[in-house]
Amino acid sequence: MEVVKTAEALREHLNDWRNAGEHIALVATMGNLHDGHLSLVRTAREHAERVVVSVFVNPSQFGEGEDFTEYPSTLERDKRRLTRVKADILFVPEIDTMYPFGVDNATSVTVPALTDEFCGEFRPGHFDGVTTVVSRLFGIVQPDVAIFGQKDYQQQLLIRRMVKDLSLPIEIISGETQREPDGLAMSSRNQYLSDEERALAPELNGLLQEMGRGLETGQRNFEELESQAMQKLEALGFKPEYVSIRRAENLDMPHRDCDELVVLASAFLGKARLIDNIVVHI
Repeated sequence: MEVVKTAEALREHLNDWRNAGEHIALVATMGNLHDGHLSLVRTAREHAERVVVSVFVNPSQFGEGEDFTEYPSTLERDKRRLTRVKADILFVPEIDTMYPFGVDNATSVTVPALTDEFCGEFRPGHFDGVTTVVSRLFGIVQPDVAIFGQKDYQQQLLIRRMVKDLSLPIEIISGETQREPDGLAMSSRNQYLSDEERALAPELNGLLQEMGRGLETGQRNFEELESQAMQKLEALGFKPEYVSIRRAENLDMPHRDCDELVVLASAFLGKARLIDNIVVHI
């Protein structure tokens, strides 16, 4: 695996691959890689001959008071892990590569739909930062496919919409959420949990699974299910932001005849902001 820092060096490799008729997959990350990220690389390998993984902690998607300056950097460990899963290139750009006119003067890409609810409500401007940096990575790499984790359900829907709206010739593939043996969704921010909080954290997914079973057995009072879940999280010691049942395809409000729903949740547990979701077929 080769490590490159500039768009020019990356494009030399990309041009060689394209001239050889090879397809290119992109896995965009902020580093501090765990097995969930590595599963995305493995999925990428199934869809393309070449895999580019980017590591860039994007300042424009962090709000005031969030953990941008504290976000863990484990680049040497990331390199070893990516080598084991046979990534072809690790792209580690500097800020001036991604934002040549500075973050404050950068052209912004905004997807109006899907950004005002859920994580968009509690992290204002976050998704504008995500779509802005992802569009820049798409412009530099010009991948045939890009892999995004289903754990960030709202995000991957936004990126799909952006790609369609801008007519970008990129296939977006969702990678299945990877979990610890006790059900906790893998996340770089799980390391913020204390031992006591870590023992409690899987209750979030347990509650989503309970809601899913209720939906599968015919419960259709969505608001009551959501309210009960919020109360249960609070009683357990979480600080929930939202628990919501929506249509899986577009996050619209559900109706009784929907055949595929997603149950989404976000909650703080100590310093860690946990997000999770499950898709329910009914």
